[in-house]
Amino acid sequence: MSPADTGASAVIRAGAADPTSPSAPGPSAPRADSGAGADSGADATGLHPGGPGYRRLSLALFAAGVATFALLYSTQALLPAISADLRVTPDAASWTVSGATLGLALAVLPLSALSERFGRRALMTGSLTAAALIALAVPFAPDLGTLVALRTVQGVALAGVPASAMAFLAEEVRAKALVGAVGLFVAGNSIGGMSGRIVTGWVAQLWGWRAALGAIALLAVVCTAVFRLLVPRAAHFTPVKAGPRALLRTVGGHLSDPLLCRLYAIGALFMTVFGAVYTVIGYRLADEPFGLPQGIAGSVFLIYLVGTAASATAGRLVARLGRRGALYAAVVTTAAGLLVSLADAIAAVLAGLVLVTAGFFAGHAVASSSVSRSARTGRAQASALYQAAYYVGSSAGGAVGALAYHAAGWPGTVALGLVAVVAAAGITVYATRRALAERRCRAAHPAVYARS
Repeated sequence: MSPADTGASAVIRAGAADPTSPSAPGPSAPRADSGAGADSGADATGLHPGGPGYRRLSLALFAAGVATFALLYSTQALLPAISADLRVTPDAASWTVSGATLGLALAVLPLSALSERFGRRALMTGSLTAAALIALAVPFAPDLGTLVALRTVQGVALAGVPASAMAFLAEEVRAKALVGAVGLFVAGNSIGGMSGRIVTGWVAQLWGWRAALGAIALLAVVCTAVFRLLVPRAAHFTPVKAGPRALLRTVGGHLSDPLLCRLYAIGALFMTVFGAVYTVIGYRLADEPFGLPQGIAGSVFLIYLVGTAASATAGRLVARLGRRGALYAAVVTTAAGLLVSLADAIAAVLAGLVLVTAGFFAGHAVASSSVSRSARTGRAQASALYQAAYYVGSSAGGAVGALAYHAAGWPGTVALGLVAVVAAAGITVYATRRALAERRCRAAHPAVYARS
């Protein structure tokens, strides 16, 4: 979630309009797709604030969010220490992050299908348990290859949480109470994402990076135990036995939809920038001219809080500028942050990080909030495809961004980020022109479009 990551924009679910269309409406009432297994009776009998199960479910999902994102990004602040200890280059060490996010990206779609058949609660419990057990082994990895392999398998295990969480809440919680429950899950994502970076940075400074990963593993074990203790049994889940052919047809339909593909591409490109910047920033701050110690360098991830605020205000930004305008604003903000961060002054680097973080989360919120309702069928799979694209972007950004840093320093990473945001802007411009052309055709030939 991201960090706030995957669920950050679920609070502001929007209508089905193309976010790149100049007349796309602002966000409507929150709505999270429950997948094929949803039960429409949940709104009448579902959990609500003050009810016996609402607090338990909300706290259980909060714990799941903390565990998931603390583990997913646990090595990101430790990359300079891992490079030094294992004597590997930044681009090689970055695969301890990219491997985990790539594993999640590859697994989120098939696991979302499994959750439709076997239940959200069972899948999330199994995912958290497996990921926590793997986390206990990660600190003992003897070399980089073993570490990357363990992290990749851990990413696959973690995919069960984002594949199931939103559908679980939508099925079990009344519509009027859904925003609060989702908000607590998002808070868990944010806290987990920050703790997985900040706590590890300070522990590594005192006792080394292996001890830091051990601390995060213990946190994950505690959070998993809390989840298993608190999560109530599902009352509104109906299993759906969809075979692989049906899943492939649904996925193929989504991938042939130009609007959805544009949304997936925009999300992936924004995440490429974010993944590159946050994977490499530890090296940037540890190297000259800054030379910051591990703990202080890791504390810059507090800027992540800016992302939570940006996601929460994205709805107001769309209402004021429209979806196209909000995407352009996100692109400009992100690009400005990249350029500001080039200065060899710590204040400029931090200001650049603030701008990049705000721009990324705003762009991510606009794109992701449109996916589930833009899909006419198979909304759970449409959202899973967005998450897959999002984490592929994270993996690519981390790996290529570190390679660029190794080859050309921070300017190389900034150049990669600028290419990605320009590509996102190009997709938005192209889509806007298509939308305007179609609107003119509809106005000129209303009878033709009425028959179709």
